[in-house]
Amino acid sequence: MDEALLRSLTPSVLAVLVRRGADFAAAEDAVQDALVEAVRVWPDDPPRDPKGWLVTVAWRRFLDGRRADSARRRREDVVEEEPGPGPAPAVDDTLQLYFLCAHPSLTPSSAVALTLRAVGGLTTRQIARAYLVPEATMAQRISRAKKTVSGVRLDRPGDVATVLRVLYLVFNEGYSTDADVDLTAEAIRLTRQLAAAVDHPEVAGLLALMLLHHARRAARTGPDGVLVPLAEQDRGRWDTALIAEGIGILQTALARDRLGEFQAQAAIAALHADAPEAAETDWPQITEWYDELVRLTDSPVVRLNRAVAVGEADGARAGLAELAKLDDTLPRHTAVAAYLHERDGDLEAAARLYAEAARQASNLAERDHLTRQAARLNARRHH
Repeated sequence: MDEALLRSLTPSVLAVLVRRGADFAAAEDAVQDALVEAVRVWPDDPPRDPKGWLVTVAWRRFLDGRRADSARRRREDVVEEEPGPGPAPAVDDTLQLYFLCAHPSLTPSSAVALTLRAVGGLTTRQIARAYLVPEATMAQRISRAKKTVSGVRLDRPGDVATVLRVLYLVFNEGYSTDADVDLTAEAIRLTRQLAAAVDHPEVAGLLALMLLHHARRAARTGPDGVLVPLAEQDRGRWDTALIAEGIGILQTALARDRLGEFQAQAAIAALHADAPEAAETDWPQITEWYDELVRLTDSPVVRLNRAVAVGEADGARAGLAELAKLDDTLPRHTAVAAYLHERDGDLEAAARLYAEAARQASNLAERDHLTRQAARLNARRHH
């Protein structure tokens, strides 16, 4: 039994049922029934058109369920006709699922969970493990999300920007959780799928950004699991094939002259990837890209990262001057202040700020890293 094939077909079969008018929750139940039937039947009698087989069986199960539920009013917009024999349409309905799962009525966490369940084909247990919550909690979250989108009609173009934000949340979560499900790889797989279906420079920009970040994954932590800052990473461990692919995708997107935030972020990642050594990083150009990002997003977090880039390009004092313009309650503000004060030679202030930043850190790896930075500077001061 080819489980990978079943998993890859599930989203598009679900999308066909939704497009025909089935509500999301009932459609998913019908598809699950069809998958169980496939596991039972296919080993002895494999179909010539697996997707067409699943669509036919799932649609029958959906109609049977509707007929059996006499309390439910008939929906006139559902055409109760069984699909004729022959191959299923080649069109990929999965794209509609992306838009449905990233519907604006859902919270970001619900949108992520539903995307992983419906488009990614992950089980509720896998998603719960990845997000370090009890399975029952995740089941409730997914169930509520299904109910929310069950009445949504997919008769208008979806919002690509919302879908991209959801996929980016999945990708980033992969770096902050240690689970049996590789969320970063899953986000890349889903974004590749989206890029194949949608000709949009920001989709390409997000895919390039993911590939460029993922290329550094092996060097992000030491053998003992300790976080390794970008400047100290062993660049020989970076995946050059992924970097080349990411830069190629980015260059094609940028050539279309429709700049968006993911393309700008990918351009910054590409400049880091392009430097043979940390000391050779093109900080002036990175600062220019941060200027573009500020213009596109007006995000305080982007301004914070820009302050670091200015500090590298024009000196620590210039970076501190930019930092002084920002709200000091921003996440990582204290850590950036510590780094720039160290670069400026004020080791006492830097050590104090590193220790303060460690107390504010949101995860263990970051806290340990900042605590070690404070200890390193205190040791230097007392020598």
